[in-house]
Amino acid sequence: MKFKHFAAVAAVLVGTTISAAPANAGTHPSFCGHDQRSTPYSQYLCAAPGELLDVRIGDVHPTQPSLGYDEVYYKLGRYTLGKDAVNKKFDDWCEADGRVEADSVKAGARLDDPSSFSCELPVGSETADSVAAMKTVVIGPGGRPYLTDGHHTLTAFDETPDGGPNLHVRLRVVANLSTLTRQDFWATMQANKWTYLRDPEGNPVSVNKLPNNVGLANFQNDKYRSLLYFGRDIGYAQNGLAFQEFYWGDWIRETHPGGLKSWDNNDSTSYLAAVKTFTKAMVAVPKDQLVGSGFTANQLGALDEWNDGKAETKGEFDKLTKPYTDSKPGKIAYTLEYKKAHGLK
Repeated sequence: MKFKHFAAVAAVLVGTTISAAPANAGTHPSFCGHDQRSTPYSQYLCAAPGELLDVRIGDVHPTQPSLGYDEVYYKLGRYTLGKDAVNKKFDDWCEADGRVEADSVKAGARLDDPSSFSCELPVGSETADSVAAMKTVVIGPGGRPYLTDGHHTLTAFDETPDGGPNLHVRLRVVANLSTLTRQDFWATMQANKWTYLRDPEGNPVSVNKLPNNVGLANFQNDKYRSLLYFGRDIGYAQNGLAFQEFYWGDWIRETHPGGLKSWDNNDSTSYLAAVKTFTKAMVAVPKDQLVGSGFTANQLGALDEWNDGKAETKGEFDKLTKPYTDSKPGKIAYTLEYKKAHGLK
């Protein structure tokens, strides 16, 4: 069901008209096909919309100033402390690369050694569903790839021991705006909501204050973005909208639903209570009510029923409650275990 949903979103995106920059957009000549050896991102200049572009993750430029650190800690905990038969990092890489999940993994396999594992779909056999699940970029001035979805995933790949900035993964190109001036590039990015420009306190952030690369040290920590991640499929469903969780995070920060103002993000009971509080409030919001950045609750994927209509001891919420001692720990448990192992708060 997940991939069918992504495919439907992809079909909508393909038919979407890119909003032009305000006034008369300034442009440069296209350098596609020219010898630009002095340009570090010249290999991306000719990338076309819809292309599955092989990218060095150290080359991507973020389009948001913050991450939910705890989401990244969950991923790193799953990768380094996981109890899966096949390490989740290989499934995550294969999904990000447009090839569903890992098919075979050799003993001692590493992300930075593509010959040590294989994905369910070989290159060239991607489907509409698998492509729709990929992370996305817009090609900017000079050919720099600007990441519009996947900041947490690529940061986890950057931080994991067998990853780093030289790791490669394919990303789906949304648009090539490399001929625009810097000013009109950013105007177009904002017109299409391909960038999120608020800090963890909700204050505006200028584009020149965005991080230059992925990696935890380059981002601020947005605790509400972490909270939203753990509420997936409990209060809302992902629908392919870029920065969807940040818009809901704005709503939490501004309304404090159910009196929610803070929680102990190092305590499992407190964390689960916070998730339960905001997700129950989320499904109670009228579907046509504006939530953030001009989007309604329906457009932001609010579910019709809490936990998709399942009891608290069933479904996604039940999975989330599992402690690290369980054979299949929940996401919060992995987060807290990783933080404890590394002395993080």
